[in-house]
Amino acid sequence: MATDSIENNGGKTASFGFKTVSPEEKPSLVQGVFESVAGRYDLMNDLMSGGVHRLWKAALIDRLKPRPSMHLLDVAGGTGDIAFRFLQAGGGHVSVCDLTEGMVRVGRDRAIDDGILGNKIDWLVGDAQKLPLADRSVDAYTIAFGLRNVTDIDAALAEARRVLKPGGHFLCLEFSHVVLPVLDDIYDTYSFRVLPALGQAVANDRDSYQYLVESIRRFPEQKTLAAKMADAGLARADWQNLSGGIAAIHSGWRV
Repeated sequence: MATDSIENNGGKTASFGFKTVSPEEKPSLVQGVFESVAGRYDLMNDLMSGGVHRLWKAALIDRLKPRPSMHLLDVAGGTGDIAFRFLQAGGGHVSVCDLTEGMVRVGRDRAIDDGILGNKIDWLVGDAQKLPLADRSVDAYTIAFGLRNVTDIDAALAEARRVLKPGGHFLCLEFSHVVLPVLDDIYDTYSFRVLPALGQAVANDRDSYQYLVESIRRFPEQKTLAAKMADAGLARADWQNLSGGIAAIHSGWRV
């Protein structure tokens, strides 16, 4: 079972892929990866998922059920993909928060190019463990392919609960742990043998893709993450496996 190294080492270490680093080091290392891939983030997700991430994101928006009165906080959403889908589905206002300024710049530029009104979306550079928002200020919180990059998952979940209004919905879309044995073997081979080589060939960046593969394996299993959500005070924690568990959507509520 994958566990985060902070929990196992008294808060003194963190995992960066399969490497053990200090909690102080990890944010800058993660920023380095995403500054490197910011301009090719959609390509990265296409390679990581075989293009299926677009269907997974559509499933996330279906679970969210956007409405005109809803204020969404999308964390680790710098390039704006979830935010744009939310607005297109009838959502009201979205705040995008990302640790990496380069990712935010890409999203902001995309919004301008697509003619998305500035009063519908705002862009924040900030840490999921210390969000620059007031208590009980948003109706919904999403984080897509970002929670595994956070230094302290428990702290990020507690922050999610803090900023959600009572009745607010938490949704996490993340690469997860395959539940089908044959698919598990195939996906492992693709992840560790093919994907880093593709990253080198297509993006000239083997190291970033190697980290991303390793970070998935270090991420908690579905049941463990649901338990962490419950411990953080997010009620009715459950999950929906996607593509046999290659990814999963976790859902919880602030009550």
